[in-house]
Amino acid sequence: MTEADLISSRIDLPADAESFYEEIERRGWGDGLPVMPPIPGRVSEFVAAAGMAAGHAIAELAPSWSLATVEKIAINAVMAGCRPEFMPVLIAAVRALAQPAFNLQAVQTTTHPCAVLVLVGGPIAGRLGLGSGYGAFGPGNRANATIGRAVRLLLMNIGGARPGELDRATQGTPAKYTYCVAENEERSPWPPLRVALGYEPDQSIVTVIAGEAPHNINDHGSVDAAGVIRQIASTMATPGNNNVYMRGGDSYVFLGPEHANQIAVEGISRDELQARLYELAQVPHNMFGRGQLEHIRSGLSDEVRGQTTETMYVGLSPTDIQILVVGGDGRHSAWVPTFGMTRSCTAIVA
Repeated sequence: MTEADLISSRIDLPADAESFYEEIERRGWGDGLPVMPPIPGRVSEFVAAAGMAAGHAIAELAPSWSLATVEKIAINAVMAGCRPEFMPVLIAAVRALAQPAFNLQAVQTTTHPCAVLVLVGGPIAGRLGLGSGYGAFGPGNRANATIGRAVRLLLMNIGGARPGELDRATQGTPAKYTYCVAENEERSPWPPLRVALGYEPDQSIVTVIAGEAPHNINDHGSVDAAGVIRQIASTMATPGNNNVYMRGGDSYVFLGPEHANQIAVEGISRDELQARLYELAQVPHNMFGRGQLEHIRSGLSDEVRGQTTETMYVGLSPTDIQILVVGGDGRHSAWVPTFGMTRSCTAIVA
């Protein structure tokens, strides 16, 4: 896209904050919260921080298949309240969202309450001040809040999935306002997740996950790893989650540091923990409502149907359960089930 094309496509909007906010909402370009006006000088700062031309195309975003240029990403980042230095993370997120395995078309239009969780790993998380400790999934951190919000605005304003229109989520989720977190690598007893995924320790990555809001796992009483693992698996083994029957996707266990260390101190590796959770997190057929079991089984391949004669597993294999550490002290962890018809996808932060 040329500079002339960019200029010709621009729209003049009111300059004062309140009038701009009203106009953005009237046009359906906001998320309901106040937004920052993307004045040209501010947008130019963000484009410069990306190190690319304003019209440089990053990817097309479903379901509208509109082009996410650097300038369009910058505009939404300004509106969300980002800082210019967040741009490389946002660009990596867009590249990850556009990967076929993520199935963005279905993620954006499903009735399921999934939101795009932006997971940041590597040195850039520390440089940008992304939260990974106490309250990491909650409020109080500008980087987490505004990066997650910017991605949601991109999905609506470029991808075209606005609630009640192309976004058909039955109830939605508060995670669709903003959903971004960093791995707490300093408190993890295992190598960072990016290393397990095949990336180098000094690389920074962004992983996008079509996840539900975190499901709390409370275990203050277990005295050994086996007890904690059973508590986590029991939380995962619920008949209403998509990963039980739309079994082509992965899900995420975000361990609090105390639970992670309680497990690792007994010499249990991430791989072994994945295997044990997979075997324990099974849902007996009698947990499903009448008709639902047949509905589920009718959508399974013959091979998978033969493996689920008495119970349903969460995913197709242990590697479908991703494990990392997030949060501060306290004996809580979280499980994030996903849309199921999606796989988390990763892009390197350039």
